[in-house]
Amino acid sequence: MAAASTTKISWRLQEFEAHSRTVSCLSLGKSSGRLLVTGGEDCRVNIWAVNKANCVMSLTGHKNPVECVQFNVSEEQVVAGSQSGSIRVWDLEAAKILRTLMGHKANVSSLSFHPFGNFLASSSTDTSIKLWDVRRKGYVFRYKGHTEAVRSLAFSPDGKWLASASDDFTVKLWDLFQGKTITEFKSHSAAVNVVQFHPTEYLLASGSADRSIKLWDLEKFTMVGSLEGDTSAVRCLLFSPDGSCLYSGGSDSLRVFGWEPERCFDVVPVGWGKVSDLAVCNQQLIGVSHQLSSVSSYLVDLKRVKKSGGAVIQGIIQDNKPLTDPAEPRGTPLRRNYDRPTTTCSGNRMKRSDTDRRSPDGERRSQSEDEAEDKQPSAEIHNVDDYREIFQPKHAISRTPPRISEPFPAPPEDESALAIDRQLKDLMLPSPDKQAPPLATSTPVQRVEPTVVSCAKRPNPKAGNPAPPCQPAPPAQVAPPKAQQQVRVIPSSRNEPLGLNVADFLPSTANHQGGALSDDDALSQMSKGHDTMCVMLSSRHKNLQTVRSVWAREDVKSALDAAGSMNDLSIMVDVLNILNLHPSLWKLDLCTLVLPQIDKLLQSKYESYMHTGSTSLKLIIKHFWALISETLKASPAVGVDITREERHQKCRECCRYLQNLNNVVKNRAGQVGRHGSTFKELQLLMAPLDDAL
Repeated sequence: MAAASTTKISWRLQEFEAHSRTVSCLSLGKSSGRLLVTGGEDCRVNIWAVNKANCVMSLTGHKNPVECVQFNVSEEQVVAGSQSGSIRVWDLEAAKILRTLMGHKANVSSLSFHPFGNFLASSSTDTSIKLWDVRRKGYVFRYKGHTEAVRSLAFSPDGKWLASASDDFTVKLWDLFQGKTITEFKSHSAAVNVVQFHPTEYLLASGSADRSIKLWDLEKFTMVGSLEGDTSAVRCLLFSPDGSCLYSGGSDSLRVFGWEPERCFDVVPVGWGKVSDLAVCNQQLIGVSHQLSSVSSYLVDLKRVKKSGGAVIQGIIQDNKPLTDPAEPRGTPLRRNYDRPTTTCSGNRMKRSDTDRRSPDGERRSQSEDEAEDKQPSAEIHNVDDYREIFQPKHAISRTPPRISEPFPAPPEDESALAIDRQLKDLMLPSPDKQAPPLATSTPVQRVEPTVVSCAKRPNPKAGNPAPPCQPAPPAQVAPPKAQQQVRVIPSSRNEPLGLNVADFLPSTANHQGGALSDDDALSQMSKGHDTMCVMLSSRHKNLQTVRSVWAREDVKSALDAAGSMNDLSIMVDVLNILNLHPSLWKLDLCTLVLPQIDKLLQSKYESYMHTGSTSLKLIIKHFWALISETLKASPAVGVDITREERHQKCRECCRYLQNLNNVVKNRAGQVGRHGSTFKELQLLMAPLDDAL
């Protein structure tokens, strides 16, 4: 272990809400270490700048949950694979989609860009691996041989080989241009989660759920090392940029390994949970993980991590004994290095393979849901300044790396960190009663739309500003269910401002001398969230103008449909508040559109949303339940009556939604407070449903 010091080796950089539903995958840009892409069950792909709270860009178009995402080497493109097997490639600089690729018959489980040129590899739970040219439809090669789902893909640095890791306990090495297996490695005793090539030498590392890392010599195709110090499944592997050591990410820890001989240089406890990806930049290792709809990023100061020393005696790793220097200097390579091409991978290199190896069904397959009824893809830019800074046009004088090239500031000392943590807890709760730890270390912005995140932009780069994310995640980060319920509902009216605590602006007590705020700091805290709130309100106003124009040009149903397609509950609440004032505008068609949205509103954490949803539900029950009930109970008509059949279909659909809402109301009727009384009233109004259903 590294020597103890007052300055932390690892700390949490940030935690934020990334999607409106569960986050299913994420990936870091390896070149800069400053970009993050996330995919979620809300079918969106969001682009983030590390350590910035606001989403830079949100990519839409998938109709199924996104299962896998990946940047290309230059970080100018991003690819996303969905649950249906479809793959979409986006140009981030042009903010548009490049290609939609269809070919897999099951979830896309892994993606990897070729280091040179326009080629992409994908794997699936259908056990197949496919190589694509993003400039055309259909795959170039299909590699078959694994018997279980393929979990990880990696191209060799020279772009000639492809390594794949599978749940069948094997690692396979493929020749890209001949389309066949070079060799197969079988030493793992459980599913293999990740493979990683050494940046210069003919060496391959594989990490498995059997808690071991295997190192494979790619000249002799033999295992040259087995690193078994991990106490949990190996989730991420990353060679250091110079190739001198291997970083292994497991549950809540980072291990630094050496090989030939095998030893563990250091073990760093990091509270990142089940880490999903690693990147190195400016002597700092960045790790990211996700849980439910939130994403957390962590930093490890590599200057304070051991990358040499340690000893192995009879298979037991010991860090307190010096390692005898090998007879051969470390600077002399032990094996062959990759031959890097001087130019990018051209289309001529793949021309023969493209024409000779393309499968007949590569160009066309049976229509999936994504093909038959494709959403219109779009790229929503939510932060224009960050977008221009990160994704400048290619003709710009400077593109890579982005201007953010300095290391992230180190966390403050423990005493000031505790004081700032106390202030942040006051900011997160609307009342001074602190019963549950905050889920995010940033100022909350009341927003449902996932592309505007609940963290304000920092006003200045002082040392104190990065302090909120510096606290390592505590073991009991998730509050008990009862505590969550107590702070879950945000009241529609408050007697004090949300996010500010009067105690923060008063002279500090003797017990909290470190927590005193200067005038500048006090003004800074009061202005937190202002810029983000302005962006959010501008976006909301623009969306409302769109809905209004649709209403004026067409009708109420089209306007309501447009509001629902924006995936923003705040817009739907504004529209429903107008409709609730005019019951004469309601028709059975509107009920079929509104009832699914009411389900979301009643389960929202905002009391105002619950109130709007309950008002609309009361109106529907009062004016339409009798019609729905009588239509469903009526005997079938003789002959063909299309109008009656359409009305019967709509009533059946409304009845199904009402049945689901009835269960939601019953579950929430036991809550306390005004919202509890509202649900009790709804339960009484919906009592006839129990008799009819």
